[in-house]
Amino acid sequence: MPVNSHTPDSVQHADSVQQPYAPQYLDGFPTADAGDLVVAEGINDLAVMEVPASGTPQPFTRSPLHDTPSMALLIAGLLAVALCYHKGYKYIENFFHYMFSTRRRENLFEDHTVNETSIQAALIANTCIVEGFLMYSAVQHFWPALSPMLQRSVFVHIAAYCGLAVGFYIIQWLVYKVLGYTFSDKVGSKLWLDGFKASQSLLGLLLLPVAVLTLLYPGSGKLLLLVGAALYMIARLIFIYKGFRIFYGNLPSILYFLLYLCAVEIVPLVIMTSVTYWISGIL
Repeated sequence: MPVNSHTPDSVQHADSVQQPYAPQYLDGFPTADAGDLVVAEGINDLAVMEVPASGTPQPFTRSPLHDTPSMALLIAGLLAVALCYHKGYKYIENFFHYMFSTRRRENLFEDHTVNETSIQAALIANTCIVEGFLMYSAVQHFWPALSPMLQRSVFVHIAAYCGLAVGFYIIQWLVYKVLGYTFSDKVGSKLWLDGFKASQSLLGLLLLPVAVLTLLYPGSGKLLLLVGAALYMIARLIFIYKGFRIFYGNLPSILYFLLYLCAVEIVPLVIMTSVTYWISGIL
């Protein structure tokens, strides 16, 4: 019987619903063998999902960036400088004066207050902390055999390196004080020590970005460490140049100056490197 064109849509929908449903995959979903495309009945194309090849898993490398006590120590040094800056900013403004000036006449209006002492202490502490982080990175890159020991106790090594930097600074300050009073007078010794403290204070601020970059980009650690070493050498050369201007009197004094360079500037760095390697191995 012909279908009435006026048959309601609901009736036609009911007829389509009453048709029996036949499963398309009676034996389960088709599988791909060796990545070939399987063509099932009634299907022209079948997309096959391939599992991506995975690389060799790498162990997690611990660093000071992921160590909470180590980062807290770095932030503490910055906070100390920030808190003391408001009352001691004039000392930072006079960095170059302290590093280069050899004027022996005292300024009557010059007053070394407690505020200046506090900013000096904060800046030196920041320098020692930053140097500790750079020493950690240097041991990792130049003595890779010690890296497993460093990763087992990150903060212990960072604290030890910062302590070495503090001890090295104090020893240097004492040696320079003795040499200043031995080969010069009170004014000359003070000028020399002012140059040492100012150069070390500024060095910490310059090394801070380098230390942060070594934490963020460890792959460029060796290049960044070379930049840090260059900044350290520039600071030392400025201080040595000021000492030469203060203590140079005649031609024979050059011999004493060369002895000073070897005994006070070069040998302590070699000893410091050996002590750093030794401590890294026992911690």
